[in-house]
Amino acid sequence: MSTNARRYIVLLVIMCGSACLLLANLGNQYLWQDEAQTALVSKTILTEGVPYGYDGKNFFSQEEGTEYGNNYIWRWHTWLSFYVLAGFYKVFGVSTFVSRLPFALFGIGTVFLTYFFAKQLWPGTRVPAIAAALLAISVPFLLLCRQCRYYSMTMFFSVLALYAYASLSHGKKYAAVTLFVASTLLFHSQHIYAGVLLATLLLHAIIFHWARLKILLVVTVITIIVNAPWLVWLAGMKVQHPPLRLHHWFILVFYVKMYIKTYLASIAHYVFPPWLLAPAFVAAVTKPFRTRYSFKQGWSFLGKISLPVFFVIFNIIAVATLAPLMFFRYLAPAIPLLIILIAVILDAVADLHLLLAVATAAILIATGQFKDYLYEITHDYDGPEEGIARYLNEHGSPNDIVAVTYGDMSLKFYTAMRVVGGLTGEDFEPAKNARWVIIRKGGPDKMTKYLNDNIDWNRYRKIEINYPDITYENREDPGEHLFRTCTTADKVVIHERVK
Repeated sequence: MSTNARRYIVLLVIMCGSACLLLANLGNQYLWQDEAQTALVSKTILTEGVPYGYDGKNFFSQEEGTEYGNNYIWRWHTWLSFYVLAGFYKVFGVSTFVSRLPFALFGIGTVFLTYFFAKQLWPGTRVPAIAAALLAISVPFLLLCRQCRYYSMTMFFSVLALYAYASLSHGKKYAAVTLFVASTLLFHSQHIYAGVLLATLLLHAIIFHWARLKILLVVTVITIIVNAPWLVWLAGMKVQHPPLRLHHWFILVFYVKMYIKTYLASIAHYVFPPWLLAPAFVAAVTKPFRTRYSFKQGWSFLGKISLPVFFVIFNIIAVATLAPLMFFRYLAPAIPLLIILIAVILDAVADLHLLLAVATAAILIATGQFKDYLYEITHDYDGPEEGIARYLNEHGSPNDIVAVTYGDMSLKFYTAMRVVGGLTGEDFEPAKNARWVIIRKGGPDKMTKYLNDNIDWNRYRKIEINYPDITYENREDPGEHLFRTCTTADKVVIHERVK
């Protein structure tokens, strides 16, 4: 059997494993607040043709209506993820599994692309297979790809664009077209990352591929021109904030530094542990003694390794500057690149001794969350939104009004009721006559106060259901994600108005 045949068999095994890990038990957990928002907005495309933040019955805002204007057309995110999901709904119907399916498929595609991107940079080595295999079992990667949200799309199109750039550097046909298409689709998945990508490629080309800078500039300019109208439209979203003054800039710098520190800590804890630098240092120091290593080879290696490094650095800086909160999910496009860096280290360690590389990989896996993840995808999980939605569907009717302080998006997706939520910015007046009132743990104080001030609790009976009253159904953040049903929290309490 040829070397290429063996490599493709290995890739096939990795892809089958990736598909199993991403698709197993995909529809078991109910969509949590953010996922349900994506699903609800996507459903409006089926009736309106464009994404709306209101369907005539319920509002889909979590920022008091700032995600849309008076016409309710969505402008908080770019639209590609909504149209992709709407297409799946049109073909396969609306369900939890279908809601997550396209994003899981993009995750599988990202594993595939990571192999070929790594192969472009390190052909004929173990790096592509190691990178694809490690990405396929990376728990932070798996959690993000199993979300009904745009995260896996940003990973897929980022790696595709980087692959196209590497092909462009080698003078391959259609590489420039592929780079333009990937950059544009990345913009429409989440526009911030298109800036990260273009900054990475321009810096890299200036340093390492000056001869290709002209064509890269042409692609960059065309990409900007084509997407500029969308950028202007998105920038027109009205967000309430005071004008920045001098002392505000000092505060901004302070927060950016804090965000960078937090993101680096998250990367170190969940993706790239700092102790990996020790074997990397040993391999780097001993390589000149083990092989002939010219300056040209060293410069070539630096050009290869700097491409993922530049992207990761720009990703961290961009989200630390622009992200509203310190969420791990904003690092999503950097994860495949960090995994490639780990693969390069393991390949170098394997040159020292194969068993040392195997031991390093085993420690990486053993100290991660993979065992917990395997438990999750082979067992049932119960969360608060599931319990509430099931109870309301069994005991209520579509004409009922539900007032809930948090988790309203899930109830809007899983029930046909009018749901008044605590974050939508809508008038709470309908909550006074709600048949169902639910004050969740971690809900906004504003609505909780309104309910306590305006609801006659003597008219309501208290119902406790056997589901945990935790803030979220579940989160995508590896530090907050629950791999098992919580058994220590208080039970969810629903109040029903007595007829």
